[in-house]
Amino acid sequence: MNKEPIIITDKIVIGISACCMGSPVRYNGKGWNLLQNIGREKNDFVWLPVCPECMSGMGVLRSPIHIQGEDGASVWKGEGRVRSRKGQDVTEDIKMGAMACLDALNRGNVVAYVYMDGSPSCGVYRTTLKNQRRGKPPGVFGSLLKDNGFFLIPANDLQSPLKWWDWRRRLLAFYWIKTVPMTTKKEVYEVWHHIKFICQELEEKWAREVGRQLAKLEDKDIEHFSERLRSEILMVLRQPSQPNKIVNRLWKHYAHYRKKSGKAIEDINSPDFKRNMTTIAKELILLERTSVEEGVLMGTTPVIYRTHKPDYVEEED
Repeated sequence: MNKEPIIITDKIVIGISACCMGSPVRYNGKGWNLLQNIGREKNDFVWLPVCPECMSGMGVLRSPIHIQGEDGASVWKGEGRVRSRKGQDVTEDIKMGAMACLDALNRGNVVAYVYMDGSPSCGVYRTTLKNQRRGKPPGVFGSLLKDNGFFLIPANDLQSPLKWWDWRRRLLAFYWIKTVPMTTKKEVYEVWHHIKFICQELEEKWAREVGRQLAKLEDKDIEHFSERLRSEILMVLRQPSQPNKIVNRLWKHYAHYRKKSGKAIEDINSPDFKRNMTTIAKELILLERTSVEEGVLMGTTPVIYRTHKPDYVEEED
């Protein structure tokens, strides 16, 4: 069984609300360049910015909009409407703009989307910014994003090194799981060997049950089981982890690295060492990089992006 890290050399295409990439396309002519927060890592991906409100034909500056009805999903059912602050009904325009953006994402082979919460168009879990009220999520475009199975990343989490690290490592695993072969018992076992540690971190009870099911798996059940497992893993990988779980796994996988390589990493601190989220993120990235160099699987980050595969990775026929 291959116990090395999974290395992918494809650049994942990520859609992003254009205002989060610095484009001044919000109703008030503002935008935020949130990608600057992730530094050089932004070059590991291809970014596809879209703005459903601009694609609806509404320009900048424009009157802000709001949803009348239960949520953005109700707009698609014909039960809700979208109106501007001036009272103009812009429902059909917004729907056309959202569909144009979805078409662009699909043509661009987009896997994930960075959305701006607090927007009645792009919001997924909050559709208003005023006083931090929850609004009527999802938004009109946000509803399409959820229904079409994109890996959804809240834009504000790009400002936290630890949260971005968590989203990135889960996205890479998500991308790999979507297409990795799982047609034989050997392939299923190998996939689970690589992905089980991050799954245990995110949803331990479910992951333990999968392990028990695998132990009893028969050849005749492979096809049904593997597709159900793939679907469940993709769902679990959408869930953010918690800082305490991340730190705990960091130390466990560092102990594994030392055992396998016989080496120590000077800048990895012990679990009781007091440090902030930025320092933890730096330690995780350091352990990732060093593990790849040594060919040691870091279970908390099983899939790694590199521009080329290390020498120890055998090329597929």
